[in-house]
Amino acid sequence: MELDEFDKLILTELEKDGRKPYSEIARKMDISNTMVHQRINRMREGGLIKKMALVLDERKMGYEWSAFTGIILKEDSNSELIIEELKKIPEVVECYYITGQYTLYIRIVAKNSEHMRSILYDEIDHISGVLKTESLIDFGTAFKRNVPIE
Repeated sequence: MELDEFDKLILTELEKDGRKPYSEIARKMDISNTMVHQRINRMREGGLIKKMALVLDERKMGYEWSAFTGIILKEDSNSELIIEELKKIPEVVECYYITGQYTLYIRIVAKNSEHMRSILYDEIDHISGVLKTESLIDFGTAFKRNVPIE
C-alpha cells in the first residue's frame, strides 16, 4: 500500500494517541474530517492498520515477572497443536516462529516467581510435543516501537 504525506501524518498522530479524535487530526493537518475518516478506513481495509488496541501496564496489573522462553519441540510438525495449547494459557502473551535451535519463542508474564515456575513446569512442560524449554527473565522494556513511518 502506497502512503502519501497525509497518510503518514495521520499515522504519526494516531501513534501518539490512538484515541485522538479524527476532527482534531483534521484540524491540525488543515484537511477535512471526512478525508481523515476515509484514509483511516482505507488503511484498515488494506490491512496496514491491524487494530486500535488497549495496552495495559503489566506491572500495575500485578504481573511482576516476565520471561522470554524458547521451546524445542519433539517434532516441528506438531507446532500448530502446541500453539493451540499455548493459547489456552493466559499468561503466554506472545508467540513467535523463529529460526535456530527453538521452533517457538514465547513471552510469559507472571505475578511472582512461584507463578512463573508453575506456568513453565506445570503447564508448558506438560504440553504433549514439548521437548525442552529455556527461559530468560525480562527485567523490563527499554523501549518498544512501531516500524518507522516513511
